[in-house]
Order: sequence, then structure tokens, then C-alpha cells
Amino acid sequence: MAWDVSVLQKEPDVLTVCKPPSVPVHPCGQYRKNTVVGILQAEHDLAPLFPVHRLDRLVSGLLILARNASKADLFRQQIEAGKVIKRYIARVNGVFPEGEQVVDVNINYNASAGRSTAESGDSLGDTPLKGKAACTKFTRISTNGTHSIVLCEPITGRTHQIRVHLQYTGYPIANDMLYLCEHVTHREGMSADRAAAYSHHSPPPVSSDKSESSSEDFSIDPMCTNCPNLAPKGYEGHEEGLWLHCVRYSGPGWTYECPYPDWATLSL
Repeated sequence: MAWDVSVLQKEPDVLTVCKPPSVPVHPCGQYRKNTVVGILQAEHDLAPLFPVHRLDRLVSGLLILARNASKADLFRQQIEAGKVIKRYIARVNGVFPEGEQVVDVNINYNASAGRSTAESGDSLGDTPLKGKAACTKFTRISTNGTHSIVLCEPITGRTHQIRVHLQYTGYPIANDMLYLCEHVTHREGMSADRAAAYSHHSPPPVSSDKSESSSEDFSIDPMCTNCPNLAPKGYEGHEEGLWLHCVRYSGPGWTYECPYPDWATLSL
């Protein structure tokens, strides 16, 4: 989306930035240099940097980076000890209930499908739960009758935890096509990012014969960046940031914050 990575605070041991949606934190998948860490090094000459926490590619907001390994380890110890309070905001469908809502439901991540599911039930039953324990607190900030802005405080840190727990409550993030759509079977085998990319288009065709291959597969060298038709796959020309934004992290003796995004203001 070509949004800037804006520096919020620059301290001797810590750097905080406002991560834009659509850019990953560090090299992964199809991204090598166009990451938050890579952009900060190229445009601000800031290196080395050690991300204290991660945000999904489509998620925006506060990102804390330690500027040395010892500071990164200190943050890690505080997070693992449960001493860090994390706050996000989300824009969800419907009128979210008033008062604090606590979701204490296991989450099971399916890597092949690129999505997580909430598992409700008794872990002592005949069928043990496969997912990991997860807990999130939600509090409604505002609503216009169609959407609600919700404060999200994850106690644990599971993959897609806030997104899955909001779906579980019946109030999913309003533009989260991976967890908003009921017909998720069409997106099996796709990452969350690719599913979001396909959200405004028909799902990609699924071949019934997996051994079937076209002659084009043999006409290009997959290791050669000069071969034709070798553009990155998974993008349909439409990108939209997820309506999930990290606004604050706080721990023993420190607090870092990030401004709210434009979508957090609801029109009546």
C-alpha cells in the first residue's frame, strides 16, 4: 500500500514505530527487503533492530523494536512473565455488548489452511481439545448501530487470537474476510493475506486433479527472476488493511502508545 513507516519514539535502547498495514515486520514469504525492519534500515539507517513482538502483515499500529539484544531479552522476559499489558482496537460488525466481555476459549491453528479456530468444550471430556489456552478481554468503546469500536486486551498471544475470539463472540472484524466469510472451505490452503486479497473477487479455481500441470510449468525457470510470468502470486490489485490496530503496550516502568487510525472514528 506504499504507506510510510513512521517513527514514534527513538530512544538509545528502544525504537517504536507505527506499522502500516500490508507490510510484514520482518523477512518472510515473498518479502525480503520490503519489511518494517528492512525499510527502517534502508530509509532511516537504523540497524540492528530486534522486534519485541510481531503484528500480522495486515494489522497496523504500535511496533516496539529493541536496538540491542540485551534490551530485547529484557522485553521477552517481561512478556513471558505476563507483566506486559497489550491493547488493540478493532472495528467489528454489529452493536457489541456493553461491559467487559471475557473470552476464555482454546485456539487451534491449522498451518495448512492458514487460519485458526476456536475450540469450546471440556478438556476433560472424551475428546481432548487440540488447541492452546487463549484468553482475551473486550470492551466496547463506541458504536453507530452498524459497527462498533472495541478495545481488545489479549492475555495470551496465539495466532490470530483477537480475530478468532471476536468471531467466536459473533462480532467479527468488519473487513476480516478470513473470519467473516462463512464459506471458508474455498480458502483452504491459503494464507490469511491471500484470503483477504481474494475477498473482493471470486475464489481461485481448485483443480480436482492435483497431478495435472500445464506446459507453462516447464517453460520457466523458477530460480530465475528474469523469466516471464514470474510475478508474485496472491495479489489481485486490491489491498485493504485489516481493521485491527495496536494502540498501546505497557510494562514495569514503561508505556508506549500509537495514534488511532482513521477508521476508528465512526460516522453516525
